[in-house]
Amino acid sequence: MKAIQSKTILFITGAFVSNRGWAQWQNWFADKGYQTYAPSWPHKDGSPADLRKGQPNASIASLRLSQLVDHYASFIETLPERPIIVGHSFGGLISQLLVQKGVAEAAVMIHSVPPQGVFTSRLSFYKATWGPLGIFTNPNKSFLMNFEQWQYAFTNGMTYEEQRASYEANVIPESKRASRDALTAAAAIDFKKPHVPMLFVAGEIDNIMPASLNKSNFKKYKHTGSVTEFKEFEGRNHYTVAQPGWEKVTNYIYDWIISV
Repeated sequence: MKAIQSKTILFITGAFVSNRGWAQWQNWFADKGYQTYAPSWPHKDGSPADLRKGQPNASIASLRLSQLVDHYASFIETLPERPIIVGHSFGGLISQLLVQKGVAEAAVMIHSVPPQGVFTSRLSFYKATWGPLGIFTNPNKSFLMNFEQWQYAFTNGMTYEEQRASYEANVIPESKRASRDALTAAAAIDFKKPHVPMLFVAGEIDNIMPASLNKSNFKKYKHTGSVTEFKEFEGRNHYTVAQPGWEKVTNYIYDWIISV
């Protein structure tokens, strides 16, 4: 019997961007017979343009990692079956924590933010994350990535026109507290614990979450009886969910789901 039986997929968005960015993926997997969901983070259910107009947003600034994990765990309780969770970036970290809670049928972490204790020496990671963490800035004020930061952290390698259009369509204010929580015990994973099938997806040219960091995250899992796989895609940046050629990624994920 296949390990993955669920026909339900829960997409979890990452930091800095709207959950509406999953629309193409929802349609793609719906055509394959899956029921899909992509709920927003708390306080982020609105158009990116409107959310940007509301910057700074005190409600968004108050968000914490544990609150986000509980938010999605509560949503899963409303579903008819345990879902396949597909999380991007910070959503990947949330996905790992939900797997640890035992509420997933399987999980795919796309360019995941690493759990506590998983680090990289890549300078691009520190350059891209310094602003969002806002170590010496007021955590009561939400963070809004500017266009130049977006070009470097998410859309490197794309044309200026593609970068500008993607910024307008996706970027929203973010919680510095949630970002900082990724460095704390709130993001701790028991890597020796048995788990459902997990696939880690990385991108060759991702600046903010380098492929090497994703591989280190993957390699931390030690339970030999559990399925854990890793795939790196050439030419994929952090915007991979909507970067031209995104179908290569969905095809691979789908083939993995039906073959495990």
